[in-house]
Amino acid sequence: MKYEFCAFTDPGLARANNEDSVTFDESTCLAVLADGMGGYNAGEVASGMATTFIRTELARWLAQAGRHANAKEIQRAMEICVDNANRAIFNAAHSNPQYSGMGTTLVMGVFQDARLMLGHIGDSRCYRMRKGELLQLTKDHSLLQEQVDAGLITPEQAAVSINRNLVTRAMGVEDAALLEVSECRVENGDLYLLCSDGLSDMLSPSDIADLLAASESLTQKATRMINLANRHGGRDNISVLLVRAGDALSKRGLLSRLWGA
Repeated sequence: MKYEFCAFTDPGLARANNEDSVTFDESTCLAVLADGMGGYNAGEVASGMATTFIRTELARWLAQAGRHANAKEIQRAMEICVDNANRAIFNAAHSNPQYSGMGTTLVMGVFQDARLMLGHIGDSRCYRMRKGELLQLTKDHSLLQEQVDAGLITPEQAAVSINRNLVTRAMGVEDAALLEVSECRVENGDLYLLCSDGLSDMLSPSDIADLLAASESLTQKATRMINLANRHGGRDNISVLLVRAGDALSKRGLLSRLWGA
């Protein structure tokens, strides 16, 4: 299985700075996205520390052992890297008054052959488009999601609640962070979207499905997603990381260039 990656981030319309951070390593098929929080520029610092640390450390481990590693070994490596990054953010927040209270959400994926090891903390999400059907693979670690799960409110009420950004898990706010990891089977033609809540709060699932289903390049899809989120208000930073799986990506890429798709 071959993978194609594309990532964009945008400050949105309401914020002066961008506290999201997004990165990927094509050689090890690693994707990482973080949405920072905190005063001053602290959120930007936290998310940048998370993505940089995880990409550096986990990509190094994957390059050495990833090809021969099983799911449990990859999960353990993900957890160790996230734990080390969490401690670095936590220590920085407690040693510098300007960074006090900073933290970040996280969503990350390790794509290996026909398997995805998916991890997340907080309300940054991963969606999968397969054969025209959109599925949210992650469940938010948020107060609203807990209320939905308990039957206290409906998903429709949660979508318009003023409390939808209150997360129950984040990196850097405590000396330990619990990464939720799941293993997913990848099929030829799958398209994965990792995103911050600046996108998922502004676009409905049907909006996301329509944009992912369009016959366009990953760059065009990502750009249109960000533009539509801004047209809907752009109330937060917007980050998009797209990953397309397929045995014939190189051929499709050539045809796309020939036809301008």
